[in-house]
Amino acid sequence: MTKPASPLSVRWLNNRPYLLLSLTSLFWAGNIVLARYVAGHVPPLTLSCVRWIGAFLMLLPFARPHLAKDWPVLRAHLPLTIALSATGFAVNNALSYWALQYTEALNALLIQSSGPLFVALWALILFGVRLTWAQLAGITLSLLGVLTIILRGDFSALARIHFNLGDIMFVGALVSFGLYSAMMTRRPVMHQLSLISFTMAIGAILLLPLAVWEYSRGITLKLDLMTMTTLIYVVVFASTLAYLFFNRGIVLIGPNRVAPFLHLVPVFGSIMAILLLGEEPRLFHLVGYALVLAGVVIASRRVSAAK
Repeated sequence: MTKPASPLSVRWLNNRPYLLLSLTSLFWAGNIVLARYVAGHVPPLTLSCVRWIGAFLMLLPFARPHLAKDWPVLRAHLPLTIALSATGFAVNNALSYWALQYTEALNALLIQSSGPLFVALWALILFGVRLTWAQLAGITLSLLGVLTIILRGDFSALARIHFNLGDIMFVGALVSFGLYSAMMTRRPVMHQLSLISFTMAIGAILLLPLAVWEYSRGITLKLDLMTMTTLIYVVVFASTLAYLFFNRGIVLIGPNRVAPFLHLVPVFGSIMAILLLGEEPRLFHLVGYALVLAGVVIASRRVSAAK
């Protein structure tokens, strides 16, 4: 019995890297805002573990036939897939959710803006992939835009920022995610649902001992409306859809052209603050948005065929 072809809209979206990556940044911006809102209410390590269990179960009905077909490839590349699971799903998420229990919003957004640099650094260290001048210029320009938004146009505010343990943990999360992004270029050839569902499952298994440890300390998950809303968002949008879209973006245009889109996370975060928290839009918002958009466009342009 033949399976029905994918809907035309799904196939169209699957080949639009810029839209996929923009949606990914939007979903991850919402994840940061939500995680800070529920800090102290939803246990961070348990949230990380439940997040990937839920995402895996969501994908399993669609991924099952592909997993069966691709199992020999997965088994042959087990060290790489475990490394992808550890860096992209376990370490990155545990550290970022844990860090958001301690760090201030300004610090977290400042550190988040350095994400593309870690992607580029790992790509250079592991595979000798250098940034083009356009990519370097685009990342620099979009970073300047992010700082303009976060610092509200006052760059002297950098001198007044104090970093704490949570900030160090957040840096660790970005270092881990940068490594994941770089290693994705060496992913085994298989259906995208096979790889992402398998790495999600391994990530959840790696996080399970940490969730048990958290529970043993009396930090438990309260099944109230706030918790359920948080779980639904992080499982559906910040996990399942965002990682599918991000991984597909890397497949289509590569990690160095993907990296600048991470600068859209604090941009979308500031827009959410304006729309949801009543923050007044100011000139520095517009300047920052324009710089980030220009940087993303410059850095993500296709390299000329003449090399």
